[in-house]
Amino acid sequence: MLTDEEIYELEVLLRYQSLNTYDEYTNPNYKFLHQSIIEQKFSKLGKLLRGYAGCILEGSSRSGKTWSGVDIIIWLCTEVEENCRINIYRETYQSFEESLYDDFKRRLDDFDLPNPFHNAQKVKSFKIGNNVISFQGCDKIGKKHGSGADYVFFNELMHIPQNIFDHAEMRCRKFWWADYNPSFTDHWVFDKVTTRDDVGFLRTTFKQNKHISSPERRKILSYEPYKPNSYEIKNDDLYYNGEPISDKNQPPPHPKNVTSGTADPFMWKVYGLGLRGAMQGVIFTNVEWIDEFPDIDFTYANDFGFTADPNVLVRYAEDENNIYAEPLTYKAIETDEELSQILVDLDIERSKPIDCDSSDKHISENKGTIEMVKGLRKRGFNARKISKKKSVMYWILSMKKKKIHIVKNDFYKKVKKERENYTFKEVNGILINQPIDDFNHFWDAVRYGHISHNVSSKKHITNKSLAQMGVAY
Repeated sequence: MLTDEEIYELEVLLRYQSLNTYDEYTNPNYKFLHQSIIEQKFSKLGKLLRGYAGCILEGSSRSGKTWSGVDIIIWLCTEVEENCRINIYRETYQSFEESLYDDFKRRLDDFDLPNPFHNAQKVKSFKIGNNVISFQGCDKIGKKHGSGADYVFFNELMHIPQNIFDHAEMRCRKFWWADYNPSFTDHWVFDKVTTRDDVGFLRTTFKQNKHISSPERRKILSYEPYKPNSYEIKNDDLYYNGEPISDKNQPPPHPKNVTSGTADPFMWKVYGLGLRGAMQGVIFTNVEWIDEFPDIDFTYANDFGFTADPNVLVRYAEDENNIYAEPLTYKAIETDEELSQILVDLDIERSKPIDCDSSDKHISENKGTIEMVKGLRKRGFNARKISKKKSVMYWILSMKKKKIHIVKNDFYKKVKKERENYTFKEVNGILINQPIDDFNHFWDAVRYGHISHNVSSKKHITNKSLAQMGVAY
């Protein structure tokens, strides 16, 4: 008869054995990482000859991505390495206390390892044997972009800046991995990381996690908005009757979740199915893509963009229920001279108003201070500054009352990315009525057109004031 202490020792031993063997209960994320590290082969000079340099774990909530990452760290530190460094990155240092602290506290106990997470309020780093695990909050990283490491774990990579990822990867000596819930449809990770031949990729859902609790499973299933098995998943999207699900092509509603008020298409797509979806809190949802601008009277609107930000010029029109916008430029433009030439090349009518951002001054490295509106006026264009007496949020809410029609042209991908990522800010998981200051260049130009359409012409900069500044008109 085994004593309680002997039973506990046996359980710990079995847990250690599970780090090296697979069975039906092994999480696929852990198996994928474990195999990827084992299959690596390096030259004597440290060059990767075979296998992946890193791996991406994309998937739904509670699919075991992060838990597998913690177990891989324990395996590395107890079975593989004797004196290595592992850096773990998250968006902020504070976010470690809300997530990984608890995961490590529970898992270190399971393996009967020294556990600093029971007593210390803050743990910046800790050891398993002689191996050091360090928490790196992106908000606390200075110009050095973090220290070098043998292994790097990017937890919730969607919210980590690309430059932090790039520098950390350059300083990673052996292997890195990253996990995330795919809450965006466009992201630098999709464009620059998951497409690489030396990066492994795995997508999982909560249904593949044998250890998920019943309450967690019920919560995720409560988000499903449609009748189960009435739709299919293909091309990273949901389809019904052979067509993508849309406002006009809807599957039958879920018989329980809809009436109980728990159904949520975004939450189900991203956190239930692990599919890429437009960010929660997207500001402009009533959008239609059209092939060409309608045959109606129009003006122009322009959001200046210098160096890294794009200058966006749009053709603009509005009626009682609709807004129409056609993007005509989407690139950084440094000077009024350059922008004027682009307007000429686009055959922009000089008599047509061009409603511009009132913050138009730009300090050029070579040409000093440049005032874009004044420069455009000198070159004969009817540029004018819009009034900013009312808040950005006031005009966003005004725009949301109308259906927005956007011409689908060569700038479609860039504008689509803004459409899906221009969101309201989130504080402690709660959306607030304040937009993020990103993915808004096209939308700012449209907003200027909307402001101009809805304010008195007296609010614009006048010809008299231009004359007082010495500007020809």
